[in-house]
Amino acid sequence: MSAVLAPVATSSAARMAPATVQPREYLSFRLGAEEYGIDILRVQEIRGYAEPTRIANAPAFIKGVQNLRGIIVPVVDLRTKFAMTDVKYDSLTVTIVLNIGTRVMGVVVDSVSDVLELSPEQIKPAPEFNAAVDADFITGLGTVKTGSTERMLILLDIEQLMGSADMGLVADVMAAH
Repeated sequence: MSAVLAPVATSSAARMAPATVQPREYLSFRLGAEEYGIDILRVQEIRGYAEPTRIANAPAFIKGVQNLRGIIVPVVDLRTKFAMTDVKYDSLTVTIVLNIGTRVMGVVVDSVSDVLELSPEQIKPAPEFNAAVDADFITGLGTVKTGSTERMLILLDIEQLMGSADMGLVADVMAAH
């Protein structure tokens, strides 16, 4: 079955202007040997790691909660969430405080690298995985050339990740989308 599309009237200026997609900025951080990136617009602040208050019966990846200027913030350790072994806390370990919908939450990472601007040409689609690997929260792979070396960032949809059913943190936010 085919659909017939009617032509759309546009001004000559609109027809001549190329459709440009603006570059986006990502905060890059490390988890083990891998480098990840999240949309900078979701980041509220970066804080040194402080042990959160543990919550009884919470999954292991939910480290607990912290009081951030009067707001109780759940803290998720992404290393534990991604089943990384040998999780260590040192002077480089930080908590990235995020704004996801109407919620504020923190994620613990090994270290923060920098803020990178990626154009659409620098982002490749996420690879297809079998059902054993949950890649629903990977939006793509970003490549950044620095001199003669190339870095690859695993770009996360942090809103999708934090709103996943096993997290149980922002179901109200994800239902609104």
